[in-house]
Amino acid sequence: MEVTINTLSEVQQEADIEVSQDELEPHFQKAYQRFRPKAQLRGFRKGKVPMELVRKLYGEAIEQDALDSIAETLYRQAMEERDIKPVGRPALTEMDFQRGSHFRFKIKYDVKPKIKLKKYRGIAVEKPVHTVEEEEVDREILQLRRVNSTHSSVDRVTDNNHIVTAEVQELDGSGAPLIGKKRAGVKFDLSDTSLIDEVKTALQNAEKDGVYRVTMTSHTGEHTQQTQLALTVTGVEKVELPPLDEALVEKVTGGKVATLDELRKTIHADLTRYWEDQSNTRLRDAIGDEIVRTHDFAVPESMVEAFLDSFLDDIKSRSRDNALPPNFDEKKFREENRAYAVWQAKWMLLKEQIAKAENITVHDDDLVQLAEGEAQRIGVSKDRLLQYYKSSGAVRDRILSDRVISFLREHAKIREKAFEPHAADSV
Repeated sequence: MEVTINTLSEVQQEADIEVSQDELEPHFQKAYQRFRPKAQLRGFRKGKVPMELVRKLYGEAIEQDALDSIAETLYRQAMEERDIKPVGRPALTEMDFQRGSHFRFKIKYDVKPKIKLKKYRGIAVEKPVHTVEEEEVDREILQLRRVNSTHSSVDRVTDNNHIVTAEVQELDGSGAPLIGKKRAGVKFDLSDTSLIDEVKTALQNAEKDGVYRVTMTSHTGEHTQQTQLALTVTGVEKVELPPLDEALVEKVTGGKVATLDELRKTIHADLTRYWEDQSNTRLRDAIGDEIVRTHDFAVPESMVEAFLDSFLDDIKSRSRDNALPPNFDEKKFREENRAYAVWQAKWMLLKEQIAKAENITVHDDDLVQLAEGEAQRIGVSKDRLLQYYKSSGAVRDRILSDRVISFLREHAKIREKAFEPHAADSV
C-alpha cells in the first residue's frame, strides 16, 4: 500500500492511497463470503452457490459495492501506522478502481492545529463579586408572597397591588386603529418594576370597561419613534398578599423552615451561592477570553460544526418532542452562533495544550472518587456509575477541563470588582 499525506492547510490533510490487486484480494474474499449466503442460482440451494460461481457471476458488482468499506479500512490503517489522529468525519473525494489492476483513492480529513502556547500563567483578569444586601432578601420574600397571593375581581385600581387585563389596540399617528394590530387578554401587573412607566401611569386609576391612551417613545441612535396604544380594560383584579407569618414560611419551604428569621437566613444563603456561581462563571469566561484572545490559529471546520450541532441539540432537549421549534431558521442560527462555536473550539484546544504542558491528567482513581460522591446523589450504584465514567471520554474531558481552569485560576492575577447594578437586579 502506497500512502502519500498531502497538507492542504493548517487543519486539513489529504491521504492519497493506492493498493495493488494482490493487496485488495483478501478484502474482496471477505466481501464474497458476506455475499454468498444471499446468492441464489437455479440448481443450488440458497447460500450454497460455489464460490467460483459467485465470483464469476457477481464478482464485479460485489467488488464495486465493497470499495467504500475497503477505502475506510485502509484509511484508518494508514492513520494508525502514521500516528495521525483525524478529527470529525473524513470525506472520500476521489476513487479510481481498475479491476484486476489497482485501487486508488483520496480522503480529506481535519486535524488539530499545532499550537505554540503563549502566556497563560499570571494573566490579569477581573472577577465580579456581589455582597447580598437585606433589601434583596426582602424582594425575594415579597415575590414569595406574590406567588402565594389571592386575587379578587374589583371595579377599579386603587394601588399597585392590582392586575389589569386589557385589549391592546395599536393606533396610527391620527389615532385611528391599525388593522391587525390588536391583542386581547393582555395582563399588566402594576407591581412589576419592569412594567413600562407610561403604561403603569395610564392604568394607575383604571376602571373596568375604561379606555386609556398610552404614547411611548423609543430611541434608536438618532431616530425617535412614537407608538400609540389604546388600552380597553376588560378586568381588574385586586392582589391580596398573605400575612408574613410562620404559616406562610412553612408553606413556601415545605416545612423545612419554621421561622421568618430562618427563612431570611436560607434566602440569604441561596442568593450568596447564586452570586458566587455567577462570579466563578464570569471569572472562568474572562480567563478563557484572555487566553483565546492572545492565541491566533485556525480550527478544524468539523469541530466548529460539532459545537453548533451541540447548541442545536440543547435547544431540542428543551422541547417535549426533542425537536426544534416550528419555523426555526437553522441556517440563520448557525450563522449567528458561528463565532461562539469557533471560540469554544479554540478554548477546548488550548485547554488540551495547557494540560499537556503542565502535565495535568485524569486517572482512574479520580473517576472512583467522582463515582463515590455522585452515586448517592443521583441514585445509582457506585460500581455501575464507575463503569459508565470509565467508558465515557466526556467525563474525563470534563474533569480535565475543570483541573485546567483551577490551575489557571491559581496562577492568574485576579482583581475583584463589583457586579454592574443591572446585573445585581436581575436575580
